[in-house]
Amino acid sequence: MDKAKSNIYVIFTVVLLSLCLFVYLVVSGSLNNKIEFGLDSEDNVATTTPIVIVPTLDRELYDRLMNGLANYPVKIVATTTATTTITATSTTIIIVTTATTTTAIATTTVVKKPWPVDAPYPNVGAILPFNRIIAYYGNFYSGALGVLGAYPPEEMLQRLMGEVSKWQIADPSTRVIPALDYIAVTAQGSAGSDGMYRARMPASEIQKAVDLADTVGGLVILDIQVGKSTLQEELPPLEQFLKLPNVELAIDPEFSMKDGTAPGKRIGTFDAADINFSAEYLAQIVKQYNIPPKVLIIHRFTENMITNYNEIRPLPEVQILIDMDGYGTPAQKKKVYRQVVQSEPVQFTGLKLFYKNDVANNGVMMTPEEVMTMQPRPSFIQYQ
Repeated sequence: MDKAKSNIYVIFTVVLLSLCLFVYLVVSGSLNNKIEFGLDSEDNVATTTPIVIVPTLDRELYDRLMNGLANYPVKIVATTTATTTITATSTTIIIVTTATTTTAIATTTVVKKPWPVDAPYPNVGAILPFNRIIAYYGNFYSGALGVLGAYPPEEMLQRLMGEVSKWQIADPSTRVIPALDYIAVTAQGSAGSDGMYRARMPASEIQKAVDLADTVGGLVILDIQVGKSTLQEELPPLEQFLKLPNVELAIDPEFSMKDGTAPGKRIGTFDAADINFSAEYLAQIVKQYNIPPKVLIIHRFTENMITNYNEIRPLPEVQILIDMDGYGTPAQKKKVYRQVVQSEPVQFTGLKLFYKNDVANNGVMMTPEEVMTMQPRPSFIQYQ
């Protein structure tokens, strides 16, 4: 009996050891498989870094497009009395004619041109110069502030997309992006409870702009009129929107009243320091939220609206654009554009077109084709 029990115990022990060995082999194989596929053997989570393909900026394309925006014509200097056919290239062709011979001498003259401006290459995902932005400007509370509030939302968007189509026809090589340029902080004629002569729009109204822009795959530009306040005070409350990848920023020196005058009494001003603060603030948002570069738009129609322009510093995270937003006849607008935009280059340029003010007193509004002849070509067109 004792011998029989002993045999049973031996068999049981052998079976038990075999079972343990089998479980060990199965588990070991499973763990090895997990490790082989980059999974941790203890908590079953991935430990290897996934392969990420990092896109790069096509600098050759960027440079070519920037040169295209500069819109410099090929210059040909010719002195001849004979009939001579010369095919001009990008170099200057000088034709010298004597009594018996005609000689064509091609020379390359290195002349520093203000456009395109020397600036850092942007981070990947930059909007400009790969696209042109066509924006409707205003505020939903009042049609008097611009076209955004002049029509019901559906009709407004339909009109905006009609302008987008015109620009796409005028320049088929450049993608056109619609945008809503929403006045998020509006200058006021009265002081208000805090004496800052400005009103901040409710977040619900700004979100309305974001939602409407999303329906047409467009951008939102938050336009800021600080009154007697400062950019340091007005930008942080808007960070919840500025952190969105399709929300840009515009600042308006006209209503920045550094001398204490109430808005509307005289034209205000921003210094390069104010603009650089805004750019650096946006750059931090771009870095923190890992989003594409922002566009920073500064309105201008007089020289004093921006001081120390040559100290404005574009950044890889922020593209800076000076928008000429004065109204008048095409000749008047082109003159002001040459004075305050072309002659004081920063990085990119824009132009505002007025449905009413430009055509007042028998005037006409510039067509896309006419705007395309300007030097440099605007990358941003704003309709009011």
